[in-house]
Amino acid sequence: MNPSRPTALSRRDAIKTLGAGAALIGLSSVLRGAGDEPASSAAPAAAAIPGTPAVQPFTLPELGYAYAALEPHIDARTMELHHTKHHQAYINNANHALADYPDLRKLTGEQILHNLAAVPEKIRGVIRNNVGGHVNHSFFWRAIGPNGGGAPSGELASAIDRTFGSFDAFRKQFGETALKVFGSGWAWLSVGSDGVLQIHTTANQDSPLGGGAQPVLGLDVWEHAYYLHYQNRRVEYIAAFWNVVNWTQAAANYHAALNAV
Repeated sequence: MNPSRPTALSRRDAIKTLGAGAALIGLSSVLRGAGDEPASSAAPAAAAIPGTPAVQPFTLPELGYAYAALEPHIDARTMELHHTKHHQAYINNANHALADYPDLRKLTGEQILHNLAAVPEKIRGVIRNNVGGHVNHSFFWRAIGPNGGGAPSGELASAIDRTFGSFDAFRKQFGETALKVFGSGWAWLSVGSDGVLQIHTTANQDSPLGGGAQPVLGLDVWEHAYYLHYQNRRVEYIAAFWNVVNWTQAAANYHAALNAV
């Protein structure tokens, strides 16, 4: 593994990745009849998270840092299992479920999640869970990193202050929201369709993309993300999260999100 910290995209690169923030268009027609008609060779455009889109066949992304790089906040064994076992399982399941759907295989994971209603009902649940798991985890690995922590700056800091009153108030609300997730799920800081930051949760591996929001920061609160080290002490895991947040990446996510809504 490359021990260096992941490099955030520039504003220009983020906009290019987003395809100028174009919304998902025509997925229903592409999927109509699940292959009854030949699909266009060009996949419909969709807003995407900064970084490499989840292109099929899905593969496990590199972390960009060593498994031990986040210690003592997140231990190496948890990172290794989380990455190579849990994330890989979502990828395997998603690739298997999509094997007989050539039109779906032309789309990125983000494009699929933008319009789950157009996915054939027979596989919709499997796709929601496993493509969601792949996209969510790919986002999460970039949202954390070594030499993280501290506080945001620039436009993101101003937006947090404007929306929540202060960074401390934001941290408190985000932590309380993450703590209240019942069972398995995620806590998110996202930009809503109105262009305003919001703190919200998703159950299981549901993605903010499915609800029309663009994620800026996410915290995995499934037990597999913290149980080896923190056991049932989710509150301690949430507190430790602030020491590994990659605010440079979060700022890139925020810029991209503003151009996507």
